[in-house]
This record gives sequence, structure tokens and C-alpha cells, in this order.
Amino acid sequence: MSASPEPSAAALSGARLAIVGTLGRLFLDLLETVRDLYRVFVLTLYYSVRGEANRPAFFRQMYEIGNRSLGFLAIVMGFIGMILVYQGGLQTQRVVPDLSLLGATFLQLLVRDLAASICALMLATRVGAGIAAEIGSMVVTEQVDALRMCATDPIDYLIRPRFLACLSMFGALVVIAAGVAFLSGMWTAHAFFGINPRTFANVSMVSVGDLTIGLTKCVAYGAAIPVISGYCGLTAFGGSEGVGAATTRAVVNSSLAVIMLNFVISGAGYLVFG
Repeated sequence: MSASPEPSAAALSGARLAIVGTLGRLFLDLLETVRDLYRVFVLTLYYSVRGEANRPAFFRQMYEIGNRSLGFLAIVMGFIGMILVYQGGLQTQRVVPDLSLLGATFLQLLVRDLAASICALMLATRVGAGIAAEIGSMVVTEQVDALRMCATDPIDYLIRPRFLACLSMFGALVVIAAGVAFLSGMWTAHAFFGINPRTFANVSMVSVGDLTIGLTKCVAYGAAIPVISGYCGLTAFGGSEGVGAATTRAVVNSSLAVIMLNFVISGAGYLVFG
């Protein structure tokens, strides 16, 4: 039985060139996406400062992003608070029988990272998908082209109200959701571990640095989600399938941006505040 012939040097070289070409094309596409996304972000900031006020659109987006997301976030954070306190209490009991600092540790985690990050990931799925789907539908039905023909920048008309509304409402949503998570964790600690609510409500471990990091994350996440989702909606094409693809990109890219911003802000906060 004859052995299979070995690939020639020319074939191996061609395969390597194909791989290098594919990687190079992906890298160039990534650079182009980052450039366009940066342009959308800069124009959004410009129109937020210099553009004409559109109060009806702004208040409508505040209701869509804030009020209609409140119940969803409260339910999610309530269950997360119960799960984390229960699991944390069980693990702590195996090492140290004293659970007096369980509430203080949980509150620091909420303020510094958990509340803003979990809320941002949940809003990326709900708000980000909604923004991309709405703007993408306008793109494929040529409504965005009609805006351009009327000398109206789609970034000013479509993305700016959502950007300002998300910035305005995100911090309030995080505060309310964190309060729900803390109360649900307090109930869990009292019901399963017998911890007095006054002992659980311990703010001694929360510092100014924790508050600063948490507020910085609120601003960063509140700015990233509408800009990325709006950009994905503006780049939709191909009818209903293109709108679905743009919605998927918005959720994935917004969630990825939240994770990356979390890493950067947490690292910078550790260097500054320790």
C-alpha cells in the first residue's frame, strides 16, 4: 500500500499565506470598526454639547431605558443578592465561624463592582438589543436615508437622545438594583444564618475609593452601551436578517465592552486607591 504523498513546499507556503491573509483582513476589519465606532462616539459627544435639545425624544428614551428596565433589574439583582450571600455564608462557615463581616464584605462588592457590572450586562441584553433593532429597522426601510436627505445627522437624531437618557438613568438604576440586592441578601443572612440585620448593614468596609470606582463604572457603562448598540444599528443591512445580525452584534459587543471596561477601571482603581 503506497504512502500518501507529502505536501509540497509550494502548497505549505500557499497555506501559510492564506492564513496570514485571513488574519490580516480580520485585523484591518477590526481597525476599521474601532475607527468608525470612535467617530460615532466623538460625534455623539459633540451633539450632546452643541446639538439642539430634543426633550420629547430624551424623556421618551428615559422611560424606555429607565422605567421599563427597573423591574427586570430588580428581580435579577434580588436573586443574585440571595445567591451570593447564601453561598458566601456557607463558604465562610467552613473556614471561620464568625459571619459578622458578611454584610460589610457583600456591600463593598456591590458598591465597587457587582451592582454596576451586572446591571450593565443586563441592560446590554435589553436596552442594547432594543436600540440596535429600532435603528437597524430604520436603516433597512430607508428612513435613515430620508433623515440624511433632510440634512439631519442620524447620530444627532437617533443616538444622542439614547446616549443622554442612558447616562441619566443608569446610575439611578444601579442604586435601586444594589439596594434590592442588599435587602435580599440581608433577608437571606437572617433567615439561613441568623445574622441580625443591624449587624449585616455594616458600611465600615466601603471607602471613598469604592464609591469612586463604582460611579466611574456607571458613567463608562452608561456611555458605552447606547453608542455601541447605535453603531451596530446604523451598520445594519440586508433586510430583516440584517436587523437580527445587528441586534446580535449589539448584545455581544456591548457585553464585551462592559467586561473590558470593568477590567481597565478595576485595575486603574486598584493602582490609585489600593
